[in-house]
Amino acid sequence: MVPMNFLLLGLVLLRTQSSQVRAFATTTTTTSGHSPLIATSGKMASSSALHMARTRGLERREEGATPLPGGMTLYVKPAQDGTSVGDCPFAHFVRMVLAEKGLEYDLLPSTQENKPQWLVDDYEGKMPALRHRKECYVDSEVIAQYLDFFFQEPSLAVSNAAETEQASAVLDGFFPAMAKFTKHRPNGDEEDKEKQAALEEKLQGLEDHLGGDGRTGPYLVGNGEQFTLLDCSLAPKLYAMDVCLGQIKDNAIDLAGKYPKLRKYMDDVFDRPSFKSTVEYGPETVVWGWTSYH
Repeated sequence: MVPMNFLLLGLVLLRTQSSQVRAFATTTTTTSGHSPLIATSGKMASSSALHMARTRGLERREEGATPLPGGMTLYVKPAQDGTSVGDCPFAHFVRMVLAEKGLEYDLLPSTQENKPQWLVDDYEGKMPALRHRKECYVDSEVIAQYLDFFFQEPSLAVSNAAETEQASAVLDGFFPAMAKFTKHRPNGDEEDKEKQAALEEKLQGLEDHLGGDGRTGPYLVGNGEQFTLLDCSLAPKLYAMDVCLGQIKDNAIDLAGKYPKLRKYMDDVFDRPSFKSTVEYGPETVVWGWTSYH
């Protein structure tokens, strides 16, 4: 879990003095001192991220104005041709948040050779990276919560932190397990079966959660009625898994047969406009990415 002193977007706190920003730094941790979204994204924020946020940036603003829409550019991993959008699920997560909120932005797939020099020098070339006018933010979870805090319509967070933490716990370890199984070769050997079993343990946890008592909607948090950042984060990872199971792993897991509630959840989130409008990279790019890049 992320330590308390990693207040999401301490970067904004240190660049501005507005009360809105101070509130953002406070509200992005739960009562237990953890960020439920970051803790379950499949990667932990490194300790250097806060240092980078505090000491680097395009420019430091002296004024304390609340960020406004417009002036956004998102730098993402490219596909095989070097110019179209790649299959990065973390970039797709950010794009779903932007789409849900109706925010306009320029999308720039960037290779190592054509990344802006400031992105390389000040942010170690990390992507996805969102430049919003004079500021830049890296790490998909930081970007997502920045967007949800300052552009609140529609909100992608629920007021009950305990419900968010409960849903987050179910996702913990899913993406690493999926990645290890997908990348293992050859298919079907003993190690492959062990990795498959580890992934299916996580899938069963999702299946049980989605079938829990009191659920009236299709989504992850609480009763499932509200689409949240956790759904935006999980959907691209499930899409990658879905493609890879069919085209790389010889359909080793029958999702519809063994995990029908999860399959239904996948179909529901894949049908959202925010997903359909941001998945233009398609199965071919996913297969290329997982067999050559990851």
